Amino acid sequence: MTYQSSLLQLLSSRDYIHQLTDAEGLDALAAKDMITGYVGFDATAPSLHVGSLVQIMLLRRLQQAGHKPIVVMGGGTTKVGDPSGKDESRQLITHDMIQQNIASIRRVFERFLDFDGPNAAIMVDNDVWLSGLSYLELLREVGPHFTINRMLTFDSVKLRLEREQPLTFLEFNYMILQAYDFRELHQRYGCRLQLGGSDQWGNIVNGIELTRRMGAGEELFGVTTPLITTADGKKMGKTAAGAVWLNADQLSPYDYWQFWRNTADADVLKFLRLFTDTPLEVIGEYAKLEGQDINQAKIALANAATAMLHGEDAAKAAEETARKTFEEGASDANLPTVATGGSISIMDALTRLGFVASNGEAKRKIKEGAVKVDDASVSDLQMAIAVGETPVKVSLGRKKHGLLIR
Repeated sequence: MTYQSSLLQLLSSRDYIHQLTDAEGLDALAAKDMITGYVGFDATAPSLHVGSLVQIMLLRRLQQAGHKPIVVMGGGTTKVGDPSGKDESRQLITHDMIQQNIASIRRVFERFLDFDGPNAAIMVDNDVWLSGLSYLELLREVGPHFTINRMLTFDSVKLRLEREQPLTFLEFNYMILQAYDFRELHQRYGCRLQLGGSDQWGNIVNGIELTRRMGAGEELFGVTTPLITTADGKKMGKTAAGAVWLNADQLSPYDYWQFWRNTADADVLKFLRLFTDTPLEVIGEYAKLEGQDINQAKIALANAATAMLHGEDAAKAAEETARKTFEEGASDANLPTVATGGSISIMDALTRLGFVASNGEAKRKIKEGAVKVDDASVSDLQMAIAVGETPVKVSLGRKKHGLLIR
């Protein structure tokens, strides 16, 4: 359909929309009023990773279109653990650890959202209302609106059971708590929109229905984004070296830049639309590039994505480091760096730099002749690298380079 509101026009033109609960109703409301909408994020680690970035960008687009975003940190729901897409229960972490994670994660949202102004973003912690609920209160107030029959049809439950993996009663309650969040956000902040990934569709609909049954006098809405995969079918953000973290103390700005620079040709235009503010007209010009010229679009993607998260200076430094490394064969302090204490095996160097996920993979790469130390090929699987005052450069292939320091 043709949208009238700037919000849905923006989301549609940049390929964020997968499902809408009521496209016409949301479009009409967004065209005349400022909508408050939210996305929830559990705090299971000190940093979110790039797999959460499309949802962060969704909040950014909501604010860019003149609406008010709420970042809901799952201080309460993290204590339970979202079973969606998981084959086993999440490891439970303490309240203090969750709060430390939330404080660490907040720094990322301050890069993407404006917390001042007429449609200022706010960050709230659902532990504020969830931890205050008594068990009997929750059962009596919310329990009558859920049936076990319906709960068993949700993918987060059904898929776990089909794979004959245990689902704890603790996790089974997650969908109830997430639905209750929407009710609280509607009461406290007038929130009428929940956004999330396609795997959250059932939970979003659940929250809308619960809030309506518990007395909401106005229509509520839900939007989901498609599952973001790379051209080879892999889930966005999954790499052999592990998660692509958003906090700089978890992943250096240079490594973050390299992640985007290494985007496949078939993905670069999609990622420019989803993960940068690059105008669509400019992206259209990049679409005309062919052959090696596509690298111009990849560098533009890496620069824009890195500048948004880490700042313009970090993006420029990363690009310059890459240019010097690849074009001039030089080393630079912005490369990923590992302190060795004076000596390290080639296997440990490759794994600690994040170039490989295991010693087995390291052995294969060495046997393939893909590993170099200070630009000299390595063939000895047991090689020990002595590190003095001068950093030692380790390379895997043409694109991965790191430094070893004493």
